[in-house]
Amino acid sequence: MSRQSGDRLALVAFMQAGNTSVYAGSWRHPATEHRYLDASYYADLGRLLERGLFDLMFFDDRLAMPGIHGGSVADAVRHGARPVKLDLSVVLGVLSQATSLIGLGATYSTTYYAPYHVARTFATLDHLSAGRAAWNVVTSVNDREAQNFGAASHLNPAERYDRADEFLEVVTGLWDTWDDGALIRDRASGVYADPGKVRELGHHGAHFESRGPLTVPRSPQGHPVILQAGSSGRGRDFASRWAELIFTGDPGIEIARAHYADQKRRIAETGRDPASVRICPMAYTVVGESAAHAAERERMFLDDLVHPTASLTLLSELMNYDFSAHDLDEPVTDELVEKSTGIRGLVQNLRAHIGGTVRIRDLAGHRATLLQGPRFVGTATQVADQMEEWFTTEACDGFVLAATHLPGAFEDFVRIVVPELQRRGLHRTRYNGTTLRDHLGLERPPVSRGSVRV
Repeated sequence: MSRQSGDRLALVAFMQAGNTSVYAGSWRHPATEHRYLDASYYADLGRLLERGLFDLMFFDDRLAMPGIHGGSVADAVRHGARPVKLDLSVVLGVLSQATSLIGLGATYSTTYYAPYHVARTFATLDHLSAGRAAWNVVTSVNDREAQNFGAASHLNPAERYDRADEFLEVVTGLWDTWDDGALIRDRASGVYADPGKVRELGHHGAHFESRGPLTVPRSPQGHPVILQAGSSGRGRDFASRWAELIFTGDPGIEIARAHYADQKRRIAETGRDPASVRICPMAYTVVGESAAHAAERERMFLDDLVHPTASLTLLSELMNYDFSAHDLDEPVTDELVEKSTGIRGLVQNLRAHIGGTVRIRDLAGHRATLLQGPRFVGTATQVADQMEEWFTTEACDGFVLAATHLPGAFEDFVRIVVPELQRRGLHRTRYNGTTLRDHLGLERPPVSRGSVRV
């Protein structure tokens, strides 16, 4: 693949509906607004990102308070390591009315929700937002989540992805149980809809039974946009089959280029067009009036505000492995990684990026999530230079931007960096369509005919 003149990078805002951004130390920043229990907070953030012409804002989620580390939630509560997570369907309902063009995405689990529930939730959101819905597909990560839903332990990775494949088959099938144009609404004849254009799904599988049809007519996008963030080999295969935007955690540009090439190859092997799938790593931006000013802000924003225990609390959650049982100077071995059943690709990428012997202390020192993607630090010109290099050398198709603090990090980016990206032709100057598929240049999927007529 090669970049074409006029190609623009995708910009996605990585959100949390809780007490921090993805960066666990953000709640301590003096400019952070602690309004996350107020609907107006999310409405204000949505309008800010829409002014910056972002493609999408999507919300991460977990279905349990972090409690793997030390077998207790105490450290998560004490250090603010994401103990608060609001229900995303309500948050996105607020945003669907507060904004008009930016895409709206939420994380929903294929392990602990039912396909019919997820299909109906996102089809409804797609209607009420006029075609802006996106579903970030996750298989969930740890035993705490399992225990909140009546199971003793989380499924292993292979079982999770087997279940997730069938889950997507059911959800997309349910979205296709209504044809476009099924609604007639003829008052005179009394015909509301054409029964010839509505079907039962009739799914009978290894994991799920679903009769259908869905109680929501086919939505503006046909299918809400599918996001996925698998980084292991099985996760990459799953993303290659299903995802339209792939969220990665690549800490350095060489790792990102290799991941990009591998993922695009896997997509092609499924028979899909690799150019139709956007690959976007998580990144932080820290902008200053000078390089020295930006470096000082980076130190304050990212290196001084999070407690190492908070970092290991989150790492334990992501890996489904209790790091409190280890001394900080112990190496991160292959055996340790294999014992975990969470997001193994995260630690594997960090080990490749750091190089040599990686110790538990290194993971704590890197604050667990801070090396999931690059840091672009400097003046607006320098930040744009770094983003452009990643984009033009095929390390990515855009970025999922995480915030050092809210709303200030996104205010800085929209006010200072966006105009520089626009000047270079890397970012739009206006929305050219109304749906998220329009923003990302994705085709509207045709109706599958695999279901049964009513």
